[in-house]
Amino acid sequence: MFNLSGQVIIVTGAMGQLGSRFALALLERGAQVAVVDISIDTAARTARYGKQEKNPNILFVQADITSRTSLTEALQMIGTHWDAPSGLINAAALDSPPNAPAEENGPFETYPSASWDKVMKVNVKGTMLCCQVFGGAMAEAGRGSIVNICSTYGLVSPDQRLYDYRRAKGVPFYKPVSYSASKSALVNLTKYLATYWAGQGVRVNTLTLGGVFNGQDPEFLAEYCARVPMGRMADEDDYNGAVIFLLSNAASYMTGSNLVIDGGWTAW
Repeated sequence: MFNLSGQVIIVTGAMGQLGSRFALALLERGAQVAVVDISIDTAARTARYGKQEKNPNILFVQADITSRTSLTEALQMIGTHWDAPSGLINAAALDSPPNAPAEENGPFETYPSASWDKVMKVNVKGTMLCCQVFGGAMAEAGRGSIVNICSTYGLVSPDQRLYDYRRAKGVPFYKPVSYSASKSALVNLTKYLATYWAGQGVRVNTLTLGGVFNGQDPEFLAEYCARVPMGRMADEDDYNGAVIFLLSNAASYMTGSNLVIDGGWTAW
């Protein structure tokens, strides 16, 4: 049921922390994986993929997901190596990191509109374009599965109290609005496409994730983990099983759904 042998699966943002783990997990299940990212340099590729870098079932494709032309060229490149795609994981996304410029992590009232536009362009427009180009090819072939990667902050508001420790030090830090708004948009994009392509054999689901360990400040980790019923952030491989499930025949009757894996964050 969970066999992905022979499936051609595209992973956007696959040079990132989670995207690369998804790609490696899919390779282990026998899939042919197209690693799509805006930047793929040799050192980063080796660091993320190690020995799998030379695997004949992996293809590195540099593409800008905010450009339909770039995505069309990526699809053509993938098509010269393998069959039409049968799976797509939209993992590429932008967020404002803790070390972003002060204005990006300041109060909502002064949040820069340029920062809003930048995040929306990648997280919403980019995902929509990937669905148009790659998902459209799946619909034409009459089969496929799309997984849109969402966040708990697309379902509930960020808990700004997590950053009280920074504000106590005189740093006016707030989790910005654009990431939350962009991720919530994907929930409805998923439902729209699930109904739109249901008759053409393309399933579309959202996978909503909680936070992942990635060298965060100890003070932040303590605050975050105290709010998770399971008492910890996710390890970077904790979501692989869900990705495999959603792309496989095990989820053959599942579309338009949102699978939440967050250690219980949204349960209380």
